[in-house]
Amino acid sequence: MTTEGSSLTARSGSPHPETPTATTNKEKTESTLENVPGPQPEGDPVPTDGALPPEALENVGANGFGVYVHVPFCASRCGYCDFNTYTATELGGGASRDAYAETVLREMDLAAKVVPGRPVETVFVGGGTPTLLSARDLGRILDGIDRTWGLAPGAEVTTEANPESVTVESLAALRSAGFTRISLGMQSVAPGVLQILERVHGPGRAVAAAREARAAGFEHVNLDLIYGTPGESADDFARSLDAVLAAGVDHVSAYALIVEDGTRLAARMRRGELPFPDDDVAADRYLAAEAALSAAGFSWYEVSNWASSPQGRCRHNLLYWTGADWWGFGPGAHSHVGGVRWWNVKHPSAYAARLADGVSPGAGREVLSAEDRRVEDVMLRVRLAEGLPLGVLDAAGRAAAARMAGDGLVELAGDRLVLTLRGRLLADAVVRDLLP
Repeated sequence: MTTEGSSLTARSGSPHPETPTATTNKEKTESTLENVPGPQPEGDPVPTDGALPPEALENVGANGFGVYVHVPFCASRCGYCDFNTYTATELGGGASRDAYAETVLREMDLAAKVVPGRPVETVFVGGGTPTLLSARDLGRILDGIDRTWGLAPGAEVTTEANPESVTVESLAALRSAGFTRISLGMQSVAPGVLQILERVHGPGRAVAAAREARAAGFEHVNLDLIYGTPGESADDFARSLDAVLAAGVDHVSAYALIVEDGTRLAARMRRGELPFPDDDVAADRYLAAEAALSAAGFSWYEVSNWASSPQGRCRHNLLYWTGADWWGFGPGAHSHVGGVRWWNVKHPSAYAARLADGVSPGAGREVLSAEDRRVEDVMLRVRLAEGLPLGVLDAAGRAAAARMAGDGLVELAGDRLVLTLRGRLLADAVVRDLLP
């Protein structure tokens, strides 16, 4: 599991900004587990065939169209994780890793009837640990996307991976299957930090995997960092940054640790075994990341993401942040098409059962109002280096922007609002003030 694009912080959930993380009583009844991670909103019912309102289909892909595929399997659960993922012992009956690609292909058959052919500009396979599936199965899923809608020329195709879940051979097979980008969950090179996070790879494995990915022909490689873990020193984080820069990657994601209720890490902190994260320490770590990465030629393009060139930016995450359309496949995955958002049932068994019956795995959906979409636009675009168009703000928001410019939190550059470095540290507070 990596954290690329998931939120401002290293929280658990799918790589989508909108993905919630609790579970409803109904979903618990559908699954064989009592500890299914995450809540979902209830929403309105999804038609059994997954059909969308005609107005949602009028301009599909006008601002870009992407595909997210959620692979919900992990070999073990990290102590901080509340993503919608399952180890073999948590999975229960009715779903299997071996049959997963075929199940996802069934959802694609449904999707092809709902959304007409649109070139897919980006694909992001996340998890979980997608590379627990074979390169052959991941390639079958990618081929299915191409058959369903068609991959656009030069499409960005990303898979997440844990460093220990890939080999020289599997990376070569993934590249041959059509993957152009890989995102590796490094988190830290400090053994003590990896131990607290319950990561199973060694301190040097992520850098080695990144170099192997480059050698396999991956055009773009990301490494994820988590900072602010209890016990992490400034030197620990500095060594992690040095290792990232030595790995030869063109993209870095760095997130402050947030402690989610229900995780083993949260339980340890409640028992007093570990201190809770310190906001001042997290701010110091962010400033250290910005200084080291900018000195090495990286530029921030979203508050928690840096790239060494415009071509190295994650185009898929930019679709989310700019309100484009995407279809999310897999249990718990969220989709957004033409102002309609829907989400699939969370447990792999329930997901597989719905598709075996020939019905949509959608658990619920909502039609976003114009105001809903405006609010989300502010929340997401303000985090981008290109800034937020001032025209998106109402009168109160524009007045707040003027005040924050005076306080040094934002710059007003022509018709756009752009966060300063100080504003990036306080991005959530900036958003709250812009949406009074």
